Parts: sequence; structure tokens; C-alpha cells
Amino acid sequence: MYRIIAGKWKAKKISAPKNFDVRPTTDFAKEALFSILQNKFEFEFCSVLDLFCGIGSVSLEFASRDCQDITSVDSNSKHTGFISSTAADLEMALQIRTMRADVFEFIRKNKTQKTYDIIFADPPFETEQNKYEELIKGIFENDFLKENGLFVLEHQSKMKFENENLQDTRKYGNVSFSFFKINK
Repeated sequence: MYRIIAGKWKAKKISAPKNFDVRPTTDFAKEALFSILQNKFEFEFCSVLDLFCGIGSVSLEFASRDCQDITSVDSNSKHTGFISSTAADLEMALQIRTMRADVFEFIRKNKTQKTYDIIFADPPFETEQNKYEELIKGIFENDFLKENGLFVLEHQSKMKFENENLQDTRKYGNVSFSFFKINK
């Protein structure tokens, strides 16, 4: 279970089926992340890409805060179906477009089709460091991020990145967010 922290559906609790193997971003970490993001972006004018979206904790948070253009990608059809039905129940169906796809394939095949103001990725915690590096590289080589956009990568705090686009990393317990931007 998770809750929407702010916006139209503030305090709304979302409960996923028990058989879903997911680890939603904690409320504490999500609250900190959105505090950072809302100081940099006007959500209603942003396009957002949520990779490894799971059961939609981050996608629904953006939608509740008036973001009108959210693409949520996950390889599990049950997860994307859950997000679609939850979005419909909360009258957010026009804001969130779900796609069932392997994220790494999506990044390789959809290059330069669309750019985003905010990209959020939360790979499974057991993902190897080299796959995180592949994801970072794919985002930048395939031009997914708008010029003033921000790529936020959620990962275990023990994991560290060396990348020319890395701007900052914030730690919230065993979870960290690394922030990447296009270097000009």
C-alpha cells in the first residue's frame, strides 16, 4: 500500500493486489523527491517518463499534481493494467499512458521519438550496476531528455555512479536518488 502525498488526491491510499512483487518508493523518499522537483518544474506543463513504474506510485503522484503528460513503462502487464485501472478510477486516464515493455528495449527502440522534462527510473533493487549504467547511457545517447530536463534514478544507497551528467545524489535511508542533466 502507498499513498498519494499531494495534489487532487492528497492522502488517497492505493492498495495493490497482494501477489504483486513490487517495492513502491517510500512515502518519506517520495515526499523528499517531489519537494525537490516542484521547486524546479511546473508539473502541469511537464512531460514525464516513469520507467520501471511498478504499480504507479510516482506516475499517480505526478497526475495528482496536475501533470497532463505521463508515460509509464513496465514489463509486467499486471502492473500496467493496475495503473490504467487505478488512473481510470481516479479520473486520471487521460493523463497517464501505460506501456508494457522491457525498459531497456524501450530505450533502444524509441530513441528521438519524444523528449521528456522529467524521467524517473526505479529499477528493481537486485539490478546489477552495469544495467544501471546501461540505462543512464541509453537515456542520454538516445536523446530522451529535454535540454533543461532532469533524469532521476532511484537506487540502493550503497551504489555510486561516475557520470559526466550526474549533478547530485540524495540519500534517504537505504534509498538514494541520483539526478542527471544534459551537460551543455
